[in-house]
Amino acid sequence: MLLRRTILSYPTNRHHSSAAKNLQSLSKIPHRYRAKAIRQAQEALTDYLHAVRTIPYTFAENISKYSIVSLSGAISKVKFSTSDFSKSLQRFFRYHPLNEFELFFESIGIDVNELDGFLPARKFFLSEDLNAFDAACVLYGFGIPWNKLGMLYKEEKTIFDKDPCELKEIWRRYMNCGFTSSSLIGICLVFPHLLSGDSEVEILFNDLKRIVIDFDLISDVEGNVDAWIEICRKIRMFYDLGCRKLDIWEMMGRSKKILVQCPEETLTEKLKYFCRFHVTNEEVTSLLLLGPKIFEFDLKSPLFCVVGLLRHFGLSEEHLNFVIKKYPYVFGRNRLANLPHVMRALNLNQWFFDKIRDGGHNLLTSYAIGSSHEDCDQDFAEDMVTIQSSRVHNHTLSKLEFLHSIGYGENGFTVKVLKHVHGTSRQLQDRFDCLIHNGIEFSKLCKMISLSPKILNQQSEILEKKVEFLCHEIGSSLNYLDIFPAYFCFDLEKRIKPRYRFHMWLMETGLCEREYSLASIVATSEVRFIARIYRIHPAAPKKWLELFMNRDYASFQETS
Repeated sequence: MLLRRTILSYPTNRHHSSAAKNLQSLSKIPHRYRAKAIRQAQEALTDYLHAVRTIPYTFAENISKYSIVSLSGAISKVKFSTSDFSKSLQRFFRYHPLNEFELFFESIGIDVNELDGFLPARKFFLSEDLNAFDAACVLYGFGIPWNKLGMLYKEEKTIFDKDPCELKEIWRRYMNCGFTSSSLIGICLVFPHLLSGDSEVEILFNDLKRIVIDFDLISDVEGNVDAWIEICRKIRMFYDLGCRKLDIWEMMGRSKKILVQCPEETLTEKLKYFCRFHVTNEEVTSLLLLGPKIFEFDLKSPLFCVVGLLRHFGLSEEHLNFVIKKYPYVFGRNRLANLPHVMRALNLNQWFFDKIRDGGHNLLTSYAIGSSHEDCDQDFAEDMVTIQSSRVHNHTLSKLEFLHSIGYGENGFTVKVLKHVHGTSRQLQDRFDCLIHNGIEFSKLCKMISLSPKILNQQSEILEKKVEFLCHEIGSSLNYLDIFPAYFCFDLEKRIKPRYRFHMWLMETGLCEREYSLASIVATSEVRFIARIYRIHPAAPKKWLELFMNRDYASFQETS
């Protein structure tokens, strides 16, 4: 009854204790005793959970061992003494019980800052809802590390609602297929949905069985869970790319060396790098699995000359001259890390990727800049000296790095654009990404920026509204921006909307028979705009000025 009264005294709408959010300061405990104090607290909590709360000793010990953050809250509330700290903790737990769900969820590996999204409402003791705890005990019995069970819970919570007997049957069925315990643990931790037992997981399970069993991956992997988790995380990278076709799984099975020997970080980098060519995920996957030597390449730091590399890969002189004339701001030097976006800026990304995929990846290693002066822009070099000597050179260089990252080379065009763009490199990237996500093609956007750099000086929200107005109210295609990129440089509320809506009113009322282009409507100066509408009708300027001065143009289209 005392325990129940203590719990009921807590406000029912409270946030969970701050101990479950941040590791409490143990400053009251001398530094040399802190490790011992934590150990004594874990032992006291284990005894309390086992003896008082009747939780089996093994599980009580696991909960105590892996819930340091929540436990630290209790430690900070108990007066420390070297002689009887352990007994003080035992008394504290009996009369000030901790939220067992906080302890449990932290112990299975859920971050304490995420606990509020998992804790059940108005429940304090595990005995009030044993489903998750019982499932965790069964899964632990399979050999899954207790502090990794949160990986399953976060991604597939329904597993912890299943009857323990059902979980045992699913596990037994998988083990009978020839998996080792550690391999199946690794697979289920990375692909938790397999333990749901749904019929739709059969295809995935058979694909994984093909790689692990049929291609004998088991014999190439050390028999520990962590090794299998890393292997399965690499497999899942390809799976999450949408590579579900049989030939992809076949290639993975025949490319075991990549799964076993290639570090996960390296695989992630290579996948991201080649995905930036904006080709299909299947193309990227087949490139990496069929050309394992690519993993040995340094695709970050080497410099390359755009003209030289294109010639090296076999681009005809006629086509080369064409792209030089159309995209002059791309040429010069750049780093290999920016190569995918250099090719997208030239609209040659698919051509270049196909060359690499069809065996041309060796051309990357055989290419080298001919001389230190090859394609070296002297004006750019001089501008760099000026930039380096400026007070804000770090800020300017970060903006320059952004321009290089979207395909701009070391040339005078890039420096001209650099002088007109404002904001941090992160802000510029966000604005660029916003326009890409709104449907503007990469190469066209780079071209637009070269013509109207101030496009990138506006907030992403404003750019998005301008795209929406252009496409939905005006009904124009994004292709119109090819001839009028400066559209983005005009104020939407004070210029674009009022002028366009006034022009449409003139058309609808029959006062104007000629339909002017959007560029002519928006880009014309105020004096010339008023002179034009005066020629259309002498009373038009008065109407326009009344609307503009009263800021009534937003509803003008509806009231007209």
